[in-house]
Amino acid sequence: MEFYGGASRDDLTYSDVFLIPSRSAVTSRLDVSLAPGDGTGATIPIVSANMNSVTGPRLAASLARRGGLGVLPQDMPLQELAEAIRWVKNQPVIFDTPYDFAPETTVEEARLHVPAAPGQGIVLHDADREYLGAIAATRLATALPDAKLGDLLHGAITSISADDIDGPRDAFDAMVAADLEFAPVLQHGAVVGTLSRTSALRATIYEPAVDADGRLRVAAAVGINGDVVEKAKALVQAGVDVLVVDTAHGHQEGMLRALRALREAALGVPIVAGNVVTPAAVNDLVDAGADILKVGVGPGAMCTTRMMTAVGRPQFSAVLETAEAARALGAHVWADGGVRYPRDVALALAAGASSVMIGSWFAGTIEAPGMLQTDAEGRLYKESWGMASTKAVKERFGRLDAYELARKTLFAEGISSSRIYLDPLRPSLEDLLDMITSGVRSSFTYAGAATLAEFHERALVGIQSAAGYEEGKALPVSW
Repeated sequence: MEFYGGASRDDLTYSDVFLIPSRSAVTSRLDVSLAPGDGTGATIPIVSANMNSVTGPRLAASLARRGGLGVLPQDMPLQELAEAIRWVKNQPVIFDTPYDFAPETTVEEARLHVPAAPGQGIVLHDADREYLGAIAATRLATALPDAKLGDLLHGAITSISADDIDGPRDAFDAMVAADLEFAPVLQHGAVVGTLSRTSALRATIYEPAVDADGRLRVAAAVGINGDVVEKAKALVQAGVDVLVVDTAHGHQEGMLRALRALREAALGVPIVAGNVVTPAAVNDLVDAGADILKVGVGPGAMCTTRMMTAVGRPQFSAVLETAEAARALGAHVWADGGVRYPRDVALALAAGASSVMIGSWFAGTIEAPGMLQTDAEGRLYKESWGMASTKAVKERFGRLDAYELARKTLFAEGISSSRIYLDPLRPSLEDLLDMITSGVRSSFTYAGAATLAEFHERALVGIQSAAGYEEGKALPVSW
């Protein structure tokens, strides 16, 4: 990356900078490879944050199916975390994971999980796991809330046979020919997934992130306290592909001890460690055994660290300097937090990140954990909260006695509850991935870069005023 007109002596964040177009021989955004090349096996540079309100098993599977990597949070009990990893590993790679309900489930209950959106749908099984049929989610919009799903199975949706599909293009053509927006996929009478026209189309563009056995990849986080190695071994045994050693202040002795112990254990998976914002921290953590550094203190939408403690650093400069230090050591960085638009993802990659971690942006999606809720105006939302907030602390340490829990809660930081509204035009994680990756792919073409490594080299970055940033925004209303 090169600064246009010279670097600034001030620390910069994403809104302070912009990309300048360069001479390019890349003719199409689809000629671009977004693979991060950081040893994680991802094919797009997008990682979901290890936050309870962001990454659950379903979101992790959906993200891996499109080439990214979901990081399951450390707050889950070990047995549940291992089971979540195994669940992701068992999900279909080519098809979507079904939303599965019993026929006695009410429409109101189903709406807590699936909105009445085009391309979405549900499948029904009885108590003996016999397939009963499927319902397009749009049908939920007109059905009475207390209606049973089984009673809606009139004029059953045509299913697709997995054995008759020769690739995603063939699946798309079959759905168009049958005038289907959503369909269950069956093999020998059993449901093996679902498809929409859009998901079939996506499968022709994205390359899934899969392990050596062809299963979806997934990451999981561990803390630095307790028996870190034993927990990590259990997660590796469950099939985890990447371990994230996570604490708010990554440049501390506890982190270094944990990394040394994990290095000695030789678990055979990449180790991500953070969070940090300085080259000195990169040097120490890589020396202790980290392969990837998670960069960012305070830029997240749910984080109050900077206002509470004054600790942190503007994210663009933090990523730029840590990435340079990591590159010299053969390591990589993930830019964690602070992205609001696809441009911010592109700028993080230009600064040298191999992947960008996204939190609250993904919390307001169908696939994120938690139930869909409806406000007084009928808008759908999910709740999100910071991982240092009172809510998160109580969930993490709920098994402590009342006195110890009260002590930890007393010093909690961050937002305990925030509504993240689903975008009516992009309610799914995959809708957001389309928007983000199309923007980033175009950024690559403007820079004349066909790969992420070339983008790191060719990106030309300028510094702008606040007015310059505002000039780049589309007008919300007509002239």
